[in-house]
Amino acid sequence: MASRQPSTQAIKQLKRSDLVAEEIKRLITDRNLAPGDRIPRESELQVQFEVSKGTIREALKSLEVQGLITISTGPSGGGTIAEVPLTRTLQFMQNYLFFKEVSIDDIYKVRMSLEPDLAAGAVPHLTEADFDALEHSIACCDPNHGHADQLSQRRDDMNFHDLLAAANPNPFLRFTCELINEMLRELTVFGNRTPQAESRKFGERNTEFHRDILKAARARDADRVRQLMVEHMADASISVKRLKGRLQGRLILDAETTRRRSAVSTVRPPGKTAARSGAK
Repeated sequence: MASRQPSTQAIKQLKRSDLVAEEIKRLITDRNLAPGDRIPRESELQVQFEVSKGTIREALKSLEVQGLITISTGPSGGGTIAEVPLTRTLQFMQNYLFFKEVSIDDIYKVRMSLEPDLAAGAVPHLTEADFDALEHSIACCDPNHGHADQLSQRRDDMNFHDLLAAANPNPFLRFTCELINEMLRELTVFGNRTPQAESRKFGERNTEFHRDILKAARARDADRVRQLMVEHMADASISVKRLKGRLQGRLILDAETTRRRSAVSTVRPPGKTAARSGAK
């Protein structure tokens, strides 16, 4: 059967500035540049790619929007390579999911598949500093001992999982789980009539699981850590449903907007707005 040729309309026509942006990416790769390194000045890029100053500036602005470079002005200004922050990646993902219905249950099904492997894989690589950080995270989020309000504690619960992710040597698994954690931290809301007792119970269960996971990790028992994380994710999924947890809108708010709304909601009287927190 003859192969099907794509139509002319199906081929995306890139603007000149987009093509230049791609060439700058290639230049960064070819020169093995890293975050913090400078890229050539606008005038040098203009000569190298034989395009106008406006095209170069548009290309650089595109790379800045993508989070790949930062641009400074002035005599010593120019482009500096940057490491794309997780929040920027979350914003791009929100745009992709703009017209898709994604429930918090969908996310927990993915977490139940990934988090056990993430945690177990981190066990051989955890240092004493990591154990201390995990211990500190538990203490901060324990409803019986922490000094922060329950709203902040639930959001900070995600730090425990981020610490485990940071120790896992698989960069793609680490990135995926960190992205999910950030999504839950920034975009999860609970019903505005959630009883304080239920929220407290949720925090206590999270703390109990975290302590057990830390104990098994200190013993270097990866299989036990894996099993505990399976149970933890299943328990957290049930708790979030009981607390009527859902994702903010349809994932269309960027993280900074969500933070600003959270800051406003924390000073409002109880019951006036939905309690916002990162789910566990």
